[in-house]
Amino acid sequence: MDKTFEGQVAVVTGGAQGIGEAVVTRLIAQGARVASWDANAERNAATSTRTGALAVACDVSDYASVEVALSQTVDALGTPAVLVNSAGIAGPNAPVADYDLDDWARIVAINLTGTFHVNRAVVPGMRAEGYGRILNIASIAGKEGNPNACAYSASKAGVIGFTKSLGKELADLDIAVNCVTPAAARTPIFDQMSAEHIEYMLSKIPRGRFLEVEEAAEMIVWAVSPANSFTTGAVFDLSGGRATY
Repeated sequence: MDKTFEGQVAVVTGGAQGIGEAVVTRLIAQGARVASWDANAERNAATSTRTGALAVACDVSDYASVEVALSQTVDALGTPAVLVNSAGIAGPNAPVADYDLDDWARIVAINLTGTFHVNRAVVPGMRAEGYGRILNIASIAGKEGNPNACAYSASKAGVIGFTKSLGKELADLDIAVNCVTPAAARTPIFDQMSAEHIEYMLSKIPRGRFLEVEEAAEMIVWAVSPANSFTTGAVFDLSGGRATY
C-alpha cells in the first residue's frame, strides 16, 4: 500500500466537500494525518466520520480563526508539513456595473485574503522544520477571466500571483509552493452559479465534460508529495485543454 505521506501532518482547507474532500481522502489513504479546516461544521463532521480526518472549524477570511485552527491542529496532530488550500466560493453571476459591493468583498476575503491568511499561518512551522509542500487552488478563471464573474476571476488571478511570489521567497528551502487552475468540477459550488454560467463554462472545455474531483486530487496530491522536490511557484493546468498558456 502506498504510504507516501506516512508520518506527515496535512491541512486541507475547504476539506468538507468537493475537491478538498477528495484530497483529504487521498492523503489519508497514503498515510497522512489530516486536519480538515472548514466553516461548514455539519459537512466537516460528516467528512471526518467518513475519512478519519480531524474536523477543525475555520473561517479563512478571519485570521484569528486561522490561528485557532492551526493551534488545534498542532496540539492534536503536530506541525503541518503539507497544506492544500481549497476553501473558496464562486459568488453570484452579474456584470461589473451591477456587481454587489458586499459580494465582491466577501469573495475576495475568502478566496484571496483567505489564501494569504492560511499560508501566512502555516509557513513559519515549515520554515522551522526545513520542509513543506503547499498547493493553492486557483482556477482557469484566474487565467482567462470569466464574464459575469469578475470577483471570482480577480480573486483567483490573485491566488496565482500570490503563489508565484511565495514560491520565490521560499525557493532556497525544501518548501514547494504551487497552484492548480482547474476547470469547473460539478461540486456544491455550482449551487452558487446560474445555469447559463455553468453552460458557458462547459462550452469552453475542449474535453467536453467537467473535471472530476478525483482527477484533481490525483494531481494535487502529487504536487504536495516529496516527489515534487524541484518545481515551485508553478501553475499546473487542470482545464481539460481550455488553457492557452
